[in-house]
Amino acid sequence: QVQLVESGGGLVQAGGSLRLSCAASGPTVSSNNMGWFRQGPGKEREFVAAISWSGGSPYYTDSVKGRFSISRDNAKNTVHLQMNSLRPEDTGVYYCAGDIRGLGYVDQWHFRNDYWGQGTQVTVSS
Repeated sequence: QVQLVESGGGLVQAGGSLRLSCAASGPTVSSNNMGWFRQGPGKEREFVAAISWSGGSPYYTDSVKGRFSISRDNAKNTVHLQMNSLRPEDTGVYYCAGDIRGLGYVDQWHFRNDYWGQGTQVTVSS
C-alpha cells in the first residue's frame, strides 16, 4: 500500500516561492506517474502538474506554466513542485497523487488518481 506525505506548504507573499515535497512509501512508486492537484477555498480539486515514472514528459495546467516545475527523484521516492511567482489565486490545499498504470506520458485528461496524500496548505497573500 502506497502512502504519500506532502510538506513544504506555508504562507507567502505574492511573487514569492515555495517548494513542495511529496515523500512516497511503497514498492512500486518509482514505476508510477505522479502528479500534483490543488483545491482552493470553495473550489473543486483541480489538476496542477504531472510527471511520468521516468521523470520525463512533465505536464502543467495552463495557469501555472512558466511558474511551476515538477520533478522527481526515484532513488529517494520523492516528488517536488517548485512554485515561483506565486499569486493569490494559487492559494489552496495541494495534494500529491499517483497513477499506478505508469503510462509513458502524462496530461490532465489521462492521469488517474489511484492514491492521494493528505495535502499541504499553501496561502499566498496579496
